Amino acid sequence: MSEEFTHVTDEGTAQMVDVGAKEKSQRRAVAQGAIRLRSETVDNIREDTIEKGDVLTTARLGAIQAVKHTWERVPMCHQIPITNVDTSFELDDETVMLEVAVETVGKTGCEMEAIDGVTAGLTVVWDMVKSAEKADDGLYPETAIEDIRVIEKSVERGGIED
Repeated sequence: MSEEFTHVTDEGTAQMVDVGAKEKSQRRAVAQGAIRLRSETVDNIREDTIEKGDVLTTARLGAIQAVKHTWERVPMCHQIPITNVDTSFELDDETVMLEVAVETVGKTGCEMEAIDGVTAGLTVVWDMVKSAEKADDGLYPETAIEDIRVIEKSVERGGIED
């Protein structure tokens, strides 16, 4: 592992990495995560009977929106041209799993965008189902967003022209 930190100047202050000299490449990142819910809530999502509306469609839109705006929330992220976002959900008895795949043609990767998409999408699920998940004390004892991680990252290097 390198002893040099790319996001810190010699004086110790934060900086954005200069990617200006790098060649454009086709890049892809996939992240996934899950939200643990009551089994009745997952059944209601599956049956599209949640009071607030279509949970998965709303979460998909939230995930895509987050991907497109990651650079505004993550201080050292570059604004990159997103060429594709693919979202997929898998429901089991007590979880909703979300996978977000992001593609770009650029000079830096898109894994932060994939992670941000998963985080936002699962947060939207929570928002959409919170009335069904709330306990008498106003908390959500069974609800938890878990295991957000990058599961794939690829770069097809080569001089891609503008």
